[in-house]
Parts: sequence; structure tokens; C-alpha cells
Amino acid sequence: MTEPRRPSRRSRVPSGRIERMARLGWLAGEIALGGAAEGLRRLGGADESGTSAFLTGSNAERLARSLSTMRGAAMKMGQMLSMEAEDLLPPEVADALAVLRAEGDAMPVEQLHRVLNRAWGPDWQERFLEFDDTPIAAASIGQVHEATTRDGRKLALKIQYPGVADSIDSDVDNLAAALRVARILPGQIDFDPIIAEVKKQLKRESDYQREARYLSRYGVLLEDEPDVIVPRVHEDFTTSRVLAMDRLKGLPLEDLSGADHDQPARDRAGTLLLELLLRELFEFRFMQTDPNFANYLWLSNERIGLLDLGAGQEISKKLSEGYARLFQAAAADDRDALRAAARRIGFVDTSDRAEQTEAMLDLISLATEPFRHDGPYPFDSSDLPGRAREAGTELVLSHGMWRPPPPATLFLQRKLGGTFLLCSRLRARVDAKTLLQHALARAGL
Repeated sequence: MTEPRRPSRRSRVPSGRIERMARLGWLAGEIALGGAAEGLRRLGGADESGTSAFLTGSNAERLARSLSTMRGAAMKMGQMLSMEAEDLLPPEVADALAVLRAEGDAMPVEQLHRVLNRAWGPDWQERFLEFDDTPIAAASIGQVHEATTRDGRKLALKIQYPGVADSIDSDVDNLAAALRVARILPGQIDFDPIIAEVKKQLKRESDYQREARYLSRYGVLLEDEPDVIVPRVHEDFTTSRVLAMDRLKGLPLEDLSGADHDQPARDRAGTLLLELLLRELFEFRFMQTDPNFANYLWLSNERIGLLDLGAGQEISKKLSEGYARLFQAAAADDRDALRAAARRIGFVDTSDRAEQTEAMLDLISLATEPFRHDGPYPFDSSDLPGRAREAGTELVLSHGMWRPPPPATLFLQRKLGGTFLLCSRLRARVDAKTLLQHALARAGL
């Protein structure tokens, strides 16, 4: 199997809160100046698009470049914006921010060694037979290295970038301010509850000892599922800023969409992903909420390896049962039951206008289309992601539904929509309706 592609760029991670605040402040100023220059250009008759002068491709590229070098909560929030608000952004802006979903820059070796000196002490290299200074992956919160211990264990070491855990609140607040300056965050929406939830989630993700506990817990939950592999944690090398796990080797999951792999393999991968999501939601009531291709490997014997549990989230019994009713109503195409379930979760409210409620129900019905389909749903040919984006835009812009979703559903919705998107990118065909029925029956719902 082909190994994942290693990061090709290195850049120093700004580690102090003051330095990170200064960079984000400078970024806001650059965006404001870029918007002012674009406004002057348009006054000269060079543009008649009607879009904001701040929402330009060059401003978005400037934003993406800055966030990719900062890493941490700033980059993570940019990734989330590129996924969750894609339908509200101009195409050139969405395309520029999409680069944040690819590999990030790696730390310079000197900075990496300073981080490990603090984590393990100055003699840490003596604990290894081999340690590869070139990471096998680099993301928003940390980068991953492979190593062999003195007693022969093959490890994947997830090493957190310096300063990112201590700067989450300031990163998120300052980036939100910069995005408001750029008018990328619509002024009509109160983002404060969502921003608070983002901070809470990012603080969980930056605590590697918490993630280690989640990995161990998830492994127990999946003991009866031989086709989904969770790496074992090595506690003697794990700290709050370094997570040591078994090294899983396999193919990047996204490579299954290529011509070298057949339809049955893609279908199996999509089925495993969706089955796992439904078990998380209804049976485990515990979910890994980051549906990023980089968090999965395609292993030998057509199994899936899970690489990241930092975005683990508890799901209340009430919310799990609410989604069970919502999906059951959607699968039965029962509009009244769908309205009641959507109100129970908080997607619609008695204060909403009738047309807003109906538009929201239309969007929910569209987003749950695979659960109504008899037989394998053709994610390989469906235009569902595009139709869902259009419906979301219509809901906001035409019906004025500016109220954000309930904070408790923010990351759960990210996993639901993201899993369908993974199935689409895999070009898989998945019997979602049957999987839902089995998952609800298994959970006694």
C-alpha cells in the first residue's frame, strides 16, 4: 500500500499569545486595506459583480496563507469555515479557504526538538532506536512522526505545536474579529454561542491525555467490530502535548476514489463510515466529530483505521433520541413528525415564520434523502451536496433564517454532513436506509 504523502513545507509556529494576537491584528489590517483598494477599483467602474469589496479571491488567499502558517485554533477555525459556510461564500473565497483542509506546514526541526525537550526531557532521543524528524502528517493542532522505541514498539507520535493550547480563546476571538472586518461572517447572525462552542471543542482537541482516554474508550466500544481499527495508546510516552499510539500503515482513504480501485471497495468504505456514524449517534452516544479524510486510513483486508479522537463528543440521550425521531420521520416522509422532531432539537422555533419553518423542513428532508432511498443510495452520481448547499443558501438569503443551529448540534451536524460528503467523494453506493433501520433497532429506538 502507498504511504500517505508527507508535508513538503516547514515554517516556524508562532508560539506566544502576544505574537499570535499581533499576527491576527496585522491580518485584519491587511484585509481592510485590501477591501479598501478593491472598493476604489470598483468606483472606477472595473467591477459590477455586486459582491462585497472585502470578499475577494486575493483577500481570501491572504487569509488562507496566514492561517496555514499560524496553525492552531486560527487554522482550525478557517478549516471549519471552509466546510460549514461554503454555501454562503463566493466561489473564489471558498476555493482559497479550501487549501486549509490539505496538509499544513511542518515545524522546523529545531522547534520540534525544543517541544520534545519540554515534553520528555533533554535525553529523550535515548528512548528511541529510530525517530524520524520528517513528519508523516501535519495538521492544524499538531504533526505526526513515526518512531521505534528501544523495546521495539512502532509508534505514531502526535506532537502538538507550541503555544496553540494557551492561545485558543485569543485566537478564536481575534480571528472572528478579522472575519467580521472582512465581512466573511454575516453581521445578521449572532455567532457568540457558536464561537463559545468552538472554543470548548478546540480545548478538548488540544488535550492529548483526554484524547488518549477517548481512544482507549473507543477501542472498547468497537471490540465487536473487526473492520474498524483504533490504535492502542502507549501511556509511557503520552503527555498533555504528545500522544503516542500504535503506528497504523495503510492507504489514504481518499485514494480509493481513484481509478486504481474498484466499486466494491468504495462501497465497502462508504458503508463502514456511515454504519460507524449511526452507531456513534444512537448506540454509543459518543462521536468522533471531525469527518476529515486525513483521519482515516484504508488498511489491509479492507478495514478502516481511525487516527484521531481529539474531536470526541458526548451526545445526550435526549439529543440522540431527537435525531432518531428526526431520521425516522424523514425516512417515512412524514412532514408532521419531521416538524415535531425538528422543533424538539431546536432547528425550528415557534417564533419562526411559517415559510421559514417550511424551508428548514425542506432542507432537513433534502439532507436526509439517502435514508428514504430503497437500496444502495448512489453517492457516486448524486448531486445531493450541491442541492443541499443551494437549499441552505436559499434558507438564509431568501427566507431570512439567520439564527444559527443549536450549539449542541454544531459538531454533530458537521459529522453527519461530512460523512455524506466523504461517501460522495469516494463515489460510493451505500444502502443508508437499511443501515439506519439496523442502527435504530440495535439501539432499541
